[in-house]
This record gives sequence, structure tokens and C-alpha cells, in this order.
Amino acid sequence: MSKILWFTAVALITGALQSQAQEPMKMHDSTMHHHADTTAKKTSQPKKYQHHEGMQHNMQNMPGMSMTDTAMSGHVGMMMMSNSQSLNLPMTRNGSGTGWLPDASPMYGVMLQGKKWSYMLHGNVSLRYTKQDLFNKGSRGDSKFDAPNWFMGMAQRKVGQKGLLHLNLMMSLDPVTEGGRGYPLLFQTGESWKGSPLIDRQHPHDLFSELSASYAYAFTKNTDLSIYVGYPGEPALGPVAFMHRPSAMGNPDAPISHHWSDATHITFGVATVGFRFYQFKLEASSFTGREPNENRYNFDKPRFDSWSTRLNYNPSSNWALQVSHGFIKAPEELHPGENVYRTTASATYSLPFGDERTLNATALWGLNKTPNHQGDNAALLEADMRVKRLELYTRYEFVQKTTEELVLDPLKYGDDTIFPVNAVTLGFNYDLFKIGALNLAGGGQMMWFGADNRLNSLYGRNPMAGEVFLRLYPRLMKMNRKM
Repeated sequence: MSKILWFTAVALITGALQSQAQEPMKMHDSTMHHHADTTAKKTSQPKKYQHHEGMQHNMQNMPGMSMTDTAMSGHVGMMMMSNSQSLNLPMTRNGSGTGWLPDASPMYGVMLQGKKWSYMLHGNVSLRYTKQDLFNKGSRGDSKFDAPNWFMGMAQRKVGQKGLLHLNLMMSLDPVTEGGRGYPLLFQTGESWKGSPLIDRQHPHDLFSELSASYAYAFTKNTDLSIYVGYPGEPALGPVAFMHRPSAMGNPDAPISHHWSDATHITFGVATVGFRFYQFKLEASSFTGREPNENRYNFDKPRFDSWSTRLNYNPSSNWALQVSHGFIKAPEELHPGENVYRTTASATYSLPFGDERTLNATALWGLNKTPNHQGDNAALLEADMRVKRLELYTRYEFVQKTTEELVLDPLKYGDDTIFPVNAVTLGFNYDLFKIGALNLAGGGQMMWFGADNRLNSLYGRNPMAGEVFLRLYPRLMKMNRKM
């Protein structure tokens, strides 16, 4: 599969370069260009205002949205980004990697415009104090002052009449702010530090979390072929990664079901081919199964030893659905002989209901199956509601953790024992100040855990965690949406 994907990548990129040499740069969206010309013929306004009006008319025809004179449209004649994988889809559908969000999703970021390129900057920093096991019921809780963070830049330009080139760079200073052990999070598992598995801690993300390029070619308004390559990047497996889901952006913590659904969002070596037909997209990826190693500053060895496939479907501007399945070869460095088959399904919902009023929710399920072992399931429901400066969020999780994952004594608990864990999170953000194009919010959250009674000697009965934080993030890019 990897040879086929790389051959397709070379063919598409070669075609893109040839097309660029033959065609001068035009607008990002041929439909926008058409509407601008049509508007110019029907009005006697100066040319620059004809162009702006045509762009607004096209955005109004996108599913569920119309432009207003705000940060996105205040610059007369500004060329808008499209979706990273299609000239004919709105940029609000952009998720992580090649994943889809609903078209009605809110978008936070800063847009910049060059002569031929469009740029967007995004990010999130949460300066906080977290204490797991608030009432010291068990022996596995910990506390920490830290600042989980990530920063992202995107660049995009049209190539010829039907081609689109898109570049992504995502970085994180987690290696500095979190250190090699990451941050405390009860019942979290996955990856390692100094040769020992991380337990009750969320691992830090790599300095370079995504460095990717993609090219898409539009055969018609409703059909696209795309190729995405990343080192690192994200294969077509699972939902949009948690930090990019509008339903999870306000929560500083990773889900404890992270390694059942979206843990492959940092993969050192990935190639994905996707074909869109109307509101469906079928994707196939070849990628490196091994999760990032303990050196968070380097580029790990690309292996292309794993595969995945995903079907995306957006039935309306409010919904994004996906099902995916993949084979992940030896994801954990401490268990090189254990391969995982992962299956996921998710539904994401976005509803704007006024000026700076949005409701976002995600439901997902993930299954990890290791050969000759029973499968472990995880389920998540999360929601986020913003009303002006106030953001309220919640998350419920159910996950099945094994003796091995929780680093328990197999003689006492059994080799293949599965322990059900439930977790409920309630939290809020409130915007305190506006700093240029950024918001500074204050917030806090509480977590309640309900686990198998056999774990009470380690965790206590129904431990609770809490944290307070200051969050710096880009302001909402306003759009009026017609639902």
C-alpha cells in the first residue's frame, strides 16, 4: 500500500507543478471568481467593491454560513481559505490532519493574506495548577504547575484552475513546560519515560507535532482527489484530534480514552490518499505505527508499517460523521511485539445560535484489539457551549483499562483483567481581557472518577481532581450562519 500511496503522491505533485507553470495564480475558489465576475457585470460599483461583494455572495451560498464585515471579511478583496483538501468546501470543515468537522463549526484564529498565499495562525496555552486526587484518597494522584500548549500555522494557495496546495506546521512546547513525564491525570496511560510506562500521566507532545503538505485536484465541484504527506502527520484513523475539536478546546486535559481514538495524530511518516464524492470522503493511509519516542525534539524513524482507512460523511452543515479501522504495528516502544487493530466511530455536532453563541458536541467510540486478547473499549461524550465571554464544557468517558496498562501486579490482579473506569468533567472559561487578536480567559474544572472497586486500595473510592487555569487563545473569527 505504501508504494501505491507514494506513487500517487509523486504523480499529483508533478501535475501540480506543471499546472502552476502553465496557469497564472487566480482566486482561491473558481466559484468565488465566477461570482465576482457576475457581480461586476450587474453593478456599476468600483471594481474592488464588486470583487468583495462577489466573495460575500459565494460565502453565503456555502452550507450554513454567510460572511460579515469582521476580521475575516473586513479587508476588501481578501481571498478566503478553503478546506485544506478541497477548493469547493469551506475552511470551517478543517479538522486535524485530513479529518472533517461540521461546516457550522466555530473557527478561532488569525487570518493573514499575501499576494498569492493565504495564511492562518492558531494555538492554545493553558497556564494552570492541577491536582489529581484532591482529597488524597489514594496513592497515585499528583499535582503540578504547568502550561500544556500547541501552536499551528497553515498556508494555502491555488495551483492552476483546479489544484490546491496546503501546508501545515504544528508545534508544541510541552517538552519544556511539561517535561518528559508529562502532566498528572488519573487513569491515563500510554507511552513511556526513562524506560518505564507512563501511568496516571498524560505524555507531552513532540516539539514538531505536524509538518505536512497536501495537494487536492477538483475534477468537478463535487469530486476531489487529494494526497497528504506528513513527517510527522496524522493518518486517516479516528475522529479529529481532541485539541482541534470545538467540543474539547476549552478543556486543558487530554481524554483518558485518547489512546483508543485519536492517539495517532502525531505519526512520524504518513501518506494519505482521499477521494471526495459530494458529502462523502473515502481515505486510505500508510503510516508509522510506533508512537513518538522519549526524545521529544527529534524526528523519529519513518517505517510505513501500518495502514488505515476511513469513511467521512457530512449529512448537513451541522454534522460530521466518521468510521475508521486500522492496523497499528507495535505502537508502544516497551511492547515491540504487540500490534493493535483499532476501530473507531464518531459523530460531531455544531450549532451556532446567535452572535458568539455556539453549541458543539462529540460522541465517539474506540476499540483496541490485540491478537489473542479480548478487545478493550472506550466511549466519550463531550459538549461545549459558548455564550459571549462564557464557555461551559463537560465530558463523560468510559474506558476499559487492563492490568498491563495500569502497571498492576499480575499475580494479584490477573494477566488479562479488564477494569472499567468512568470519568466526568465539568468546567468553564470566562474571557477576562482581549489582547489584540487574542483572548485571555480564566477558568477551572472538576473531575470525578468511578472505577472498579478492586482499584480502591490504589486510587481510593471515587477520587476527584481539580484545576484552575489562565487560557490564551485566538479570538473567534465571526461568521453569520444561515441554518
